[in-house]
Amino acid sequence: MYYFKPIVTPVGELKLVASDRGLVGILWENDDPRRTRFLPQTRHDDLPVFLAAEQQLAEYFAGKRRCFELPLDFVGTDFQKKVWQALVVIPFGETRSYSQIAREIGHPLAVRAVGAANGRNPLSIIAPCHRVIGANGKLTGFAGGLEIKAFLLALEAPQAHLALATTTQPDVS
Repeated sequence: MYYFKPIVTPVGELKLVASDRGLVGILWENDDPRRTRFLPQTRHDDLPVFLAAEQQLAEYFAGKRRCFELPLDFVGTDFQKKVWQALVVIPFGETRSYSQIAREIGHPLAVRAVGAANGRNPLSIIAPCHRVIGANGKLTGFAGGLEIKAFLLALEAPQAHLALATTTQPDVS
C-alpha cells in the first residue's frame, strides 16, 4: 500500500508518495505515469514522512537546506537502487556526469544504463538527479523538464546564495 499527498512548490505541484518504510516518490505534476508505478495509493495528508518532506523541501527552496534527512524506500532493481544511492551522495551545488556515476557504482561501461536508471529516479530533488549532466557539461533529460533542472541547479549555485543574501539585506542608504 502506498500513500500520497500533493504539495505546492516553486517548481509546481509535486506528489509525495510513501510506503510504510519511507518516502518512495516525489512526482511531477505532468509526470509520465509509466515512469514510476506505486499502486494502489490512498491520500494521507498527515503522514509524518510527508510533513517532514514538505518542511524540508520548503527549506531547500528557501535556500536554507542543503541535504535531506528523510527515510527513503527506493523501489526498483538492484542496479537502479545503486544509481539512486549514488545520486543521494552528490554534494549540494555539484554535478556529476553519467560516466562518473557509472564508475562510482562499479559499472564503468554501463553509462547508458545509468542514464536510464537516472531517468526512472522516483525521488526527484531528494535523490538529486538534476545534478547529473552530460559529459559535455550540457543539461540532459529530466522528468520535471530542462527549465526546472536549470532552476534547481541555479538555486544550488554559489552565486544564487550570494544573490539571495544580498537581496534580503535591508537598504541602509
